[in-house]
Order: sequence, then C-alpha cells, then structure tokens
Amino acid sequence: MGVRILPFVVAVLLSVIVLFTPESGVPTAPPGTDKVVHFLLFALLMGTGRYARWPVRPLALGLVGYAAVSEVLQWLITSLGRSGDVLDGLVDVAGVGLGWLLTRRVGHRDHTRSGD
Repeated sequence: MGVRILPFVVAVLLSVIVLFTPESGVPTAPPGTDKVVHFLLFALLMGTGRYARWPVRPLALGLVGYAAVSEVLQWLITSLGRSGDVLDGLVDVAGVGLGWLLTRRVGHRDHTRSGD
C-alpha cells in the first residue's frame, strides 16, 4: 500500500472537516449543494480507497457505516449546530456506488493492460 494510501488519508481528513465543521463555519450555498458535496466526498473516499488497493467489500461497508455514524454524530453533537439527515446518508451511499463504478472501470483497464 505505502504511498498509495496517502490520497485516502487526505480524503478522510477532508471528510472530517466537511462533515463536522460547526454550522456557523459552513459557507452559505444554493439549496442542494450539500447533497452534491456529500455525493462527491463519498465517491472520493471510495475512489482513493480503491487506489490504495483496499478490498471493495470491506471498504464499501466501512464507508456506508461511516456515512451512518457521521449523520448520527451530527445529530447528537448539539454544539455543531447541525442535524443528521437520512437523505444525506443515502446520498453518501450513492457516492460510494459512483466511486466503485468509476474505479471498477479503471481497475478493469489496468488488469487488461498488464495481462492479469
């Protein structure tokens, strides 16, 4: 894994910032922007996790768990001023799916080229 894990570590750190910044620190944006951010963030987590060559099933299950736990924590940690949102969690899972689809295609091309 070595150096290949660094993008995943950066993506996780970014996700912690995005998901747990208090509401007062979240910039205003048009309605629905948060859903796009959630979708792309979890696609990035899956993509970088696959780049690190982590097995798909445990990675996907871990990210789905992370999506659920992050929403519960947003709801429980009242000092954040945020609320957990089931729809955000579903969008997170859809992002994991997109990340898997994109890396599946890339991974297939890599195996085809190397003759595996």
